[in-house]
Amino acid sequence: MEKKMSVQDVLSQARGNGVEFIRLQFTDLFGMTKNVAITVDHLQNALENRYMFDGSSIDGFARIEESDMILYPDLDTFQIFPWTPSNGRVARLICDIYHPDGTPFEGDPRYILKRVIKQAADMGYTFNAGPECEFFLFHTDETGKPTTQTHDMGGYFDLSPMDLGEDARRDICLTLTAMGFDVEASHHEDANGQHEIDFRYDEALRAADNLMTFKIIVKTIAKRHGLYATFMPKPLSGMPGSGLHINMSLSRDGENVFYDSKDKYGLSREAYSFMAGIMAHIRAITAIANPIVNSYKRLVPGYEAPVYITWATRNRSPLIRIPSAQGEATRIELRSPDPSCNPYLTFAVILAAGLDGIRQGLTPPAPVEKNIYLLSKEERQAAGIGSLPETLYEALQALQDDRLITDTLGPHATSRFIQAKLKEWDEYKQQVHPWEIQKYLSRY
Repeated sequence: MEKKMSVQDVLSQARGNGVEFIRLQFTDLFGMTKNVAITVDHLQNALENRYMFDGSSIDGFARIEESDMILYPDLDTFQIFPWTPSNGRVARLICDIYHPDGTPFEGDPRYILKRVIKQAADMGYTFNAGPECEFFLFHTDETGKPTTQTHDMGGYFDLSPMDLGEDARRDICLTLTAMGFDVEASHHEDANGQHEIDFRYDEALRAADNLMTFKIIVKTIAKRHGLYATFMPKPLSGMPGSGLHINMSLSRDGENVFYDSKDKYGLSREAYSFMAGIMAHIRAITAIANPIVNSYKRLVPGYEAPVYITWATRNRSPLIRIPSAQGEATRIELRSPDPSCNPYLTFAVILAAGLDGIRQGLTPPAPVEKNIYLLSKEERQAAGIGSLPETLYEALQALQDDRLITDTLGPHATSRFIQAKLKEWDEYKQQVHPWEIQKYLSRY
């Protein structure tokens, strides 16, 4: 069992390694990393949960009349940033957010995930997640702002000289390793300038923490190479978008409960029910797992991103794929989320849906091993194959109608999230896009 850090452990590591600044990090409702930097002289106060901040200044958090909030550092998340200079090193602590009265803030994404993790624990389960996160590396302009110019013409699994991002990707992997990540693979993805780095799965809370840290590292190291890393789902027309495939399993007493050697696909009853629960709630989950207008430019036929609510073992077009590995490696892979999502909320709603499937003993439909995109609309309807929302607005409507998912988020997060996203949708609707000008201006 991993040794837990104490206050004294953190203080000793900070002072013994020349740390001068500590970033107290947390994540807002929309998946953005926030932080307050303190000097090492004030670390003791922070570790004793004495650091207060103004929650009303953070999107989706509190109103002005209830703005005081306190950061509670998770001591086990203490990490020194390896890219900072040795004579003024910077470390970080990921924090939970509490009210001054000592109760958890109900809108803290990390707390929302912890609530569902406890539900799983009460049922005897540990939820493990392994995200596969794709991203693009682009040039910047003379002012340092990102462009959509790719730095290479590489494709899937290409090497140098086609893969000109190899140096940046290698340095990202080395930095991840220095921060304790177990990097399993890295490669060029299908689109020009697109990359993927996979790291070992972990218990859900740590997996979400790792994903937020991963994004910081990717952006930081890319910048040092004169590039801009973006996790925008679909930055280029006519090219595949970036996904966040999530491999997941449940364990009990250290054993994978998704595996059954007697089953045709190697799956247990719990695995089938968990998968059925996700499929039953996936339209509402999509609002959380694909939370921006641009997300739905990726979820279209023709680019391997899933559109239809099916599962399979042998092809990659369905919503859920069952990888061939069995035994302790048995897992299900959800292919619809994208890296613009808040991983704490996304893991929370996926886990809640899966547990609901187990509680109700749900059974998924038969797998669809054909390429679903080759089926006609009539064939899909006859097979009872549903589809994911086509727009952010449609996903938000599904979210509002799904009691399980809104209860999982809680009334505070649900109302703030939907309000902000409807505003985003309204802003999008009012814009005239370059495609419209090109298509219609000279015609009408």
